[in-house]
Amino acid sequence: MKKVLIVCAGGMSSSLVAKKVTALFQTAGKAIEVNATSVYSGQKAIEDDQFDLYLVSPQTSMFFDQLAKFANRMHKPIAKIPPQAYVPLPQQTQMLADLIEGHLENR
Repeated sequence: MKKVLIVCAGGMSSSLVAKKVTALFQTAGKAIEVNATSVYSGQKAIEDDQFDLYLVSPQTSMFFDQLAKFANRMHKPIAKIPPQAYVPLPQQTQMLADLIEGHLENR
């Protein structure tokens, strides 16, 4: 199973997005689980090498460079989530799923 972490300000809005995209992957029979956490916990998760991919939410994009340094040290991909893919509606959830799969495939 591939594990993805969305890094968000507090992890609340991203938790909803993570649940929606995980459900989409499960329905499609894909072994990808998406979780969410705060910036502080996200940095620790990167340092502990807990996930296969890290995504930074639109509202925390100012932390991207800082988090990318840690991800690069661990040789893990990290990407910004575009605002249009950060809405828990079917079309936007699919957009986020496509982004995740694209980054996981390029590993």
